[in-house]
Amino acid sequence: MEWTLLFLALLMSVIVWWLVRQTINVKPWVAGASVESVESEGLRSAASMGDPIRPSKVALGVFLAVVTSIFALFISAYSIRMEVGDWRPLPEPLVLWANTGILVLCSIFLQGAWVAVKRRNVAGVRLGMALGGVMTVAFMVGQLMAWDQLIESGYLISSNPANAFFYTLTALHAVHLIGGLVVLAIAVVRLWNAVEVAPKVASSVELCGVYWHFLLAVWIILFSFLLNT
Repeated sequence: MEWTLLFLALLMSVIVWWLVRQTINVKPWVAGASVESVESEGLRSAASMGDPIRPSKVALGVFLAVVTSIFALFISAYSIRMEVGDWRPLPEPLVLWANTGILVLCSIFLQGAWVAVKRRNVAGVRLGMALGGVMTVAFMVGQLMAWDQLIESGYLISSNPANAFFYTLTALHAVHLIGGLVVLAIAVVRLWNAVEVAPKVASSVELCGVYWHFLLAVWIILFSFLLNT
């Protein structure tokens, strides 16, 4: 429990540091510029002196900080509730191990898409984003399979608090993935017949990568916590 909360606190610290870093890079003379111009400047200078402030990046950072807090609260409640005598741990389906590997592949593919953006390789961006989306869907199908195995074995959500927490935490994680898939799908549609990567699409690719890396870290924390309880 202590190590899990420590890791979440570290994750929160990284997010806060990232936000502060973005704020420090603000250029007052472009404060009134349009989002498009700021996005375009970000792409031009990304390879040289680091990303400038972008509203979308700050919004994502704030959102990730909020999500980290939510998961930290759920894990704290989980730890406190498991000390009560009626707590009965449920077995972890083996498919969860495969799902973890699939989610790792998602992050790898989306990171590859961002590398392709920097190289102006439109086909590589399309491939990375598409494979990342397919792997994400495969992950969620695997989660449904895990749920199905547990339900067939009699581990219903109303049977025990441990069951309720497991279904709630995995569902909460899946909901955030679904939200990310919407943004990813929009980016893929915009890329499909494009001859070059537009600034807005490039920003979406980068933010999708950051978001999936974050959700991978959260899933690893959740999975390791569930395994040890």
